[in-house]
Amino acid sequence: MCGDGGSGSGGGGVGVVMVVEVAALWWWWQRRSGEGGALICFTFYKHNTFLIHLPAMVVGKHFVVVIMVLVIATISNSVSADPDMLQDVCVADLNNAVKMNGFACKANFSASDFFFAGLAIQQPANNNLGSIVTQAFVTQVPGLNTLGVAMARIDFAPGGLNQPHEHPRASEILFVLYGELDAGFITTANVLVSKTIKQGEIFIFPRGLVHFQINNGKAPAAAIAAFNSQNPGREDIATSLFAATPPVPNSVLSKAFQISYQEVDAIKSKLAEKP
Repeated sequence: MCGDGGSGSGGGGVGVVMVVEVAALWWWWQRRSGEGGALICFTFYKHNTFLIHLPAMVVGKHFVVVIMVLVIATISNSVSADPDMLQDVCVADLNNAVKMNGFACKANFSASDFFFAGLAIQQPANNNLGSIVTQAFVTQVPGLNTLGVAMARIDFAPGGLNQPHEHPRASEILFVLYGELDAGFITTANVLVSKTIKQGEIFIFPRGLVHFQINNGKAPAAAIAAFNSQNPGREDIATSLFAATPPVPNSVLSKAFQISYQEVDAIKSKLAEKP
């Protein structure tokens, strides 16, 4: 917490609130010795404290503007999950032409909108990659609309790969149903974080980071993935770069990967084939 005051109210933040010692927003400032300016301190959710020094030229008529910009930026950065639901249920009307962040609510719904049996069924992973993903997103389970959760099942043949990809709107927890998988993600500092996981174990993939799973064993494997979004999205790295429509120019891919145009065309041709 900021300042030298007492212990405060002790209550936690509710919603997007600037939590302070005695009110919703508490700040204090003081002159720095020998310099002008102000020292601004505020606490967000009683967890993250921000200490900012403003030069004297800023303090004055622009002071309130600067504080408001800082507050708005902090709040905007904190509200990043799916929107909160405002009613008991909002079953997605997948046929509604209205475009919005999510889906419009159906006027009538039934238990089938909240049910999906697809994750109980093993799917054949007889494609080039040796894996297949069964999604249980809002488009398969309309009752997930506004709930901020989704799941998926991944089946692996021996040697099967769930290719490097990322989910722009969700973090992921992977639970191994059976078999053994080598799983990993790459940080923005290009650090590989990986581990071999077995039946009953889990591995976490942070939101937006490239990750993968591969079955290096001689027997099939399967896993269940859980997401904190009704529609996590998925971007396969190789497919996005080499099979985009319209295509990414060969000059871009050749220079980025330090390969020839012929090699770029060969990769594009491979990825254009049916799995």
